[in-house]
Amino acid sequence: MAKFLISLCYALCLLASILINTYFFKSLLLDGKWWLNQLSWTQTAAAEAEAVAAEYCSGHGRAYVDGVVINGKPVCECNTCFTGPDCSQPVIDCAADADSGDPLYLEPFWMQHAGSSAVVVAGWHRMAYEFPDDSVLSQELLDHIRKLHAIAKNAVTEGRYILFGGGSTLLLNAAVFALSPDNSSSPAKVVADAPYYPYYRSQTEFFQNAKYEFLGDASLAKNMSEDTNFIEFVTSPNNPDGHLKEAVLQGPYVKTIYDRAYYWPLYTAIPAPADEDVMLFTISKLTGHAGSRFGWGIIKDKNVYDRMVQYVDMSQMSISTDTQLRALKLLKAITKDDASGKEFFEFGYNIMRDRWDSVNKIISMSKRFSSQEISPQYCTYFKRVIEPSPAYVWLKCEREEDSNCNDVLRAAKIIARPGTRFDVEDRFARLTSLKGQDDFDMLLYRLKQLVLTTSSEEGAKAAISFLKVNKNHTTKAAPYKAIRKIKMKSQENVAFA
Repeated sequence: MAKFLISLCYALCLLASILINTYFFKSLLLDGKWWLNQLSWTQTAAAEAEAVAAEYCSGHGRAYVDGVVINGKPVCECNTCFTGPDCSQPVIDCAADADSGDPLYLEPFWMQHAGSSAVVVAGWHRMAYEFPDDSVLSQELLDHIRKLHAIAKNAVTEGRYILFGGGSTLLLNAAVFALSPDNSSSPAKVVADAPYYPYYRSQTEFFQNAKYEFLGDASLAKNMSEDTNFIEFVTSPNNPDGHLKEAVLQGPYVKTIYDRAYYWPLYTAIPAPADEDVMLFTISKLTGHAGSRFGWGIIKDKNVYDRMVQYVDMSQMSISTDTQLRALKLLKAITKDDASGKEFFEFGYNIMRDRWDSVNKIISMSKRFSSQEISPQYCTYFKRVIEPSPAYVWLKCEREEDSNCNDVLRAAKIIARPGTRFDVEDRFARLTSLKGQDDFDMLLYRLKQLVLTTSSEEGAKAAISFLKVNKNHTTKAAPYKAIRKIKMKSQENVAFA
C-alpha cells in the first residue's frame, strides 16, 4: 500500500510538472503575452515596432516605424525595381542603380538579430547636453569601440585619443582644420592620390580658407617648393578600387589623414593593425547603418585631438546621445553571442566575396571591359588567406571608342558613378556591390545583357574579318551562317538571362 501511495505521489508530481511547463511554454513561446504582462511603458512601443516589422512587403520592400501611414496602416517602401502596395510588382525596363554606397547587403543579418540590435528608448532618455561626468562621449561606447578594434585586429587604440563625429564626413574636415599650420604665409595644400573619394575635393573646396585649400592629385605636389605644407588624404582600402594604399608624400611638411572606413574583414584582408597618426572610421560601412551618421577618429597627438574636438564642438556641439546609444547597441550585438564577432564578419565577407566573383565572371566574358586586380592575401583576423571582397567594382572600358564608360553603361540601363568624380578619365566607372539583393540581381542582369550583346558584336566582327582575309574561300555561305548563328544565340541569351 505504501509503495502504491509513493508511486501515485510521483505520478501526480510528474503530471503537475508537465501541466505547469506546458502552461509556461504556451504563454512564453506561443502566445508571447506572458512577458508583455510583466512590462509597463515599453508595451506600446514594442507592439508598434512588431506590427510595422510584420507588414507584408513581398520581400521587395520594408515598412518603417517613421514611415508614411495611410488609414492607420504603414506604407511599404519598395526597392528600386518594384512597386505596388506590397512591392510585388516589378518595374518594367528598370535600370540597375549601382551608384550609391548604401550598405543594405547587411540588412538580412540585422533581421536575424532583431532582438539584440533593437533599441527601446524612454521619452526622458538623456535629455541633458552632457553625461554626468561632463563629457559628451559615452564611455561604454568608447570601450566597445576599443574592444571591437582589438577583436578585428585592424587598428591600434591603446594610448590613443578617440573622438566622435557625425559620420566620418564631419571628421574629414575636422582633421584638415586640425593639421593646418597657424603660422604659415600660404595655405596648406590638400591632396589625394587619384582615384580618390570625391568628398575630399568637394568638402575641402566648400570650407577652404586662408589655412588650407584643395590642390588635387598628389602627383601635382612635385611642382611645388620643398617647404610647402601638404595634407594628404589616404583611403585604405581605397574608394573606388579597393586597394590597400600608403601615403604618396613624405617629409617634415606633410601631414596624412587615413580614411579607414573599409578597413574591416568584410572588405579586405587585414595584414596588420593600422597605426597611423590620424585614422577615421565610420559605422556606415561597418554595420551598414549609414543613416545613423556616426563615425570616430583615433588620434595619436593630443594637440591634434584637441583641435579636432574644437572643430566638432563649433560645428554641432556634440554627437546625439540617441545616435551613440544605437551605435553602442549595434556594436554589442556583433559580439553578444560570439565574442570573436565571427558570425557577423563571416556573414558580410561571404556576401561581398561572392558578389565580386559573380560580377567578374560576367566581365571576363568580353574583352570590352575589365576590373581592378586584387590578389588573395593573408588576413590576421580570419587567420587564413582570403579571396578579395571589395565594396566596389572599378570598371574600365577597354575599347578606344568607349572614352566615356558611364555613357556605355547608361545606354545599357546601368547607373554608375563616372571616373571624373574620382579625378580620373571617364574611361573608368564605379559600380557598387553594397546594395540590397534586388539591386545587385538587377546589376548582374543588366551587365550580362551588355556583355552578351558585346560578345555578339565581337563575334560578328571576327567572322567578317575572317571573310575579308579568306576572299577565295570556296564555301562563302558558311561564314555568313556563322554570323547569323552568333546573333541569334546572343538574342536568346539576352532574352532569358
